[in-house]
Amino acid sequence: MFLTGRHALITGGGRGIGRAIAARLVEEGARVVVAGRTRHEVEGTAAELGGVGVVMDVADRASIAAGLAEVASSLGHVEILVNNAGAAESAPLDRTDDALWDRMMAVNATSTFTLCRALLPGMAARGWGRVINVASNAGLTGYAYTAAYCAAKHAVVGLTRALAMEVARSKVTVNAVCPGFVDTQLTVEAVTRIVEKTGKSAAEARKALTAMSPQKRLVSPDEVAHVVAMLCSDAARSVHGQAIAVDGGQVMA
Repeated sequence: MFLTGRHALITGGGRGIGRAIAARLVEEGARVVVAGRTRHEVEGTAAELGGVGVVMDVADRASIAAGLAEVASSLGHVEILVNNAGAAESAPLDRTDDALWDRMMAVNATSTFTLCRALLPGMAARGWGRVINVASNAGLTGYAYTAAYCAAKHAVVGLTRALAMEVARSKVTVNAVCPGFVDTQLTVEAVTRIVEKTGKSAAEARKALTAMSPQKRLVSPDEVAHVVAMLCSDAARSVHGQAIAVDGGQVMA
């Protein structure tokens, strides 16, 4: 219960990795705000965890501002920010139009910047805070047909490192967690795209994704949540400005 009395905001918190993170932080004593676009998901998860549900579209700065105002009125200041909301789309470069590029940047990178800019200075001023940006191992390497997504996740990793340098003398840490394929709805969608584009069966497509990991399995949301919780602890105060791969060894630097 090392987070007793701490307030955490988790974007994309209604399902998948975000839901697992919210549940784990509650186990450690935190009170959570679960933010996301889908009202019934965020409100249902928040009710289950004894937290607060806030409808927020991270691709829309006005929605972020409105959501943060609601957070402030119901919870006060935020001490733990988990930028988990994200989206993945794929296309060859010559079919990556401006709209796709803009969507990937808005949801994955610009939202992380906007929320960090809003909340990180307050953490530093109060003398304690944790920012964990859920990037991807696509932010550590490149994958074909995902130029926009890879670029956005690389931006998240770069932003993480830059902000870590800015607040290094405060008692705030900023880190990124970089999962591989996690057993969530995003992976289901990836399987669907593979089926549509290659004609493979769903089982074959899923096998192809698991084969990318040396462990030959998908990562579970709870495994990502474990790393996030670890980064929130005082014992992890020296882990700063890092991009931690949680992918079964798929990306090794």
